[in-house]
Amino acid sequence: MSDLKEFRIEIGAAVQEDLKRRLDATRWPDAETPDDWSQGIPLAYMQEICAYWADEYDLRAMEARLNAWPQFKTEIEGLDIHFLHARSKHEDALPLIMTHGWPGSVVEFLKVIEPLTDPTTHGGEAVDAFHVVCPSLPGYGFSGKPTTTGWGIEKIAAAWDTLMVRLGYERFVAQGGDWGAGITTNIGVQDLGHCTGVHVNMPTARPTKESLVNPTEREQAALAGGKHYQDWDSGYSKQQSTRPQTVGYGLVDSPIGQAAWILEKFWSWTDCQGHPENALTRDELLDNVMVYWLTGSGASSARLYWESFGRARGGGAVDLPTGCSIFPKEIVAMPRSWAEGAYGNIVYWNELDKGGHFAAFEQPELFVDELRKCFRLMR
Repeated sequence: MSDLKEFRIEIGAAVQEDLKRRLDATRWPDAETPDDWSQGIPLAYMQEICAYWADEYDLRAMEARLNAWPQFKTEIEGLDIHFLHARSKHEDALPLIMTHGWPGSVVEFLKVIEPLTDPTTHGGEAVDAFHVVCPSLPGYGFSGKPTTTGWGIEKIAAAWDTLMVRLGYERFVAQGGDWGAGITTNIGVQDLGHCTGVHVNMPTARPTKESLVNPTEREQAALAGGKHYQDWDSGYSKQQSTRPQTVGYGLVDSPIGQAAWILEKFWSWTDCQGHPENALTRDELLDNVMVYWLTGSGASSARLYWESFGRARGGGAVDLPTGCSIFPKEIVAMPRSWAEGAYGNIVYWNELDKGGHFAAFEQPELFVDELRKCFRLMR
């Protein structure tokens, strides 16, 4: 199509040299006072990350991992949108758009694209096949950065519908976690006539009145998760939703600052038993950080909070067929009793015994199995 431009990531030597110079010149803070992560990401770990990133991390391998999949850009509402587009060899495959959130990127989906597009080679059947589209959010990664206000989750949801139709998919399904779940939920609420079903691994809904008065054990756990998040884990969100520009200066200027800002959440939100590298490899963690660093998107990614925070995600219930996969180390492991208030047609619900917020990244096999089971009900 003439309105699609092929894209490849090409990292110049000057970019590599600048990164190493900045890493070598890092000005370190004092060490934390407790012997744990309670004040934030520990100094010793960040110094390990810095040394590895400067001297051992293979930037070309990261580039190759992303360039292994067809990538494109297309202009929607005046903004270049970057996306991976992997078509299945099975012509009857179901078109699927998957959306990441913060502090993630399309890197989250690299381990699931092949089994989703080629199920017969990965334990599935031809009827499980998907054509997969993974866009980078506006202001994130290799997508354009909005220069005017208005790019909140509602506008992104409408843009994703435009993208899928532009690719020739008059019928598709949508999946997401984190902001991707909010956008996917909005796709369902808007119901523009092309999306036929949604799946989220972070459904968004308010507690029921009953659960606030007389919660079940399951609801008590969810309420406790929400309280922990508000008390100890939500400072980043308050900053990004109120003053994204201010925090952006440090994130865009300092690679260690950007890495610490992101990696702390991989410690907090993954099923990692106390250390992020129990859930993901160091290279995987840095691949994701690099997407932010290479594109200088510390401020532009944070603005999604300013644009969207505090709004009812969708402003109404989703009536499209909906699937929800609840991973135990999600920020708030949503009970079905709450989700039913926002999703009026839940056809698939499953609560898993391992995995966290970055489901496709942490538990790719389980994630793929969840999508196969869910969307078999919507094909």
